[in-house]
Amino acid sequence: MTRLEAAMEQICAARRYSLQLIEHVDPSDWFRMPGGGVTHVAWQMGHLAVAQFGLSGRCIEASRRDGIAEDFPRLFGKGSVPVSDPGKYPTPAEIRSECDRVHQQTIACLEQLPEEILDQSSSPEHPMFGTRLGALIWLAQHEFSHAGQIGLLRRLMGNDALW
Repeated sequence: MTRLEAAMEQICAARRYSLQLIEHVDPSDWFRMPGGGVTHVAWQMGHLAVAQFGLSGRCIEASRRDGIAEDFPRLFGKGSVPVSDPGKYPTPAEIRSECDRVHQQTIACLEQLPEEILDQSSSPEHPMFGTRLGALIWLAQHEFSHAGQIGLLRRLMGNDALW
């Protein structure tokens, strides 16, 4: 297995885990912020789409992929603040669709990526990585950290742990 294949497997594993976590969350609960919380499932999933688009963009040429939904960076990007009003956001189905689209496009583009670019510096600078391979590894780690938040939200809403 190449380094790129290993990174892609981790990215896909993180996404499978996130999807398992939201599988039984009722769409009416996607905007719930239980226990005086600061986030909700909708923001977490929208953020994963924005983050995957941005982090994978450090490796994939912009001309090789479509953009992300216009309002997603503002609603779900770095520095955005989740609010519990569903009227301020796309529907859960729209968020899920964009998240799926970005993920599928990312994997398709990464499958065509030449392995030799992985050691090139990533630009702009990021505190968690310095190379393009590092961006892909962080992409998976970042998603797992947000999956943990989704898991906590599920538990606070009364759902059982998955394992």
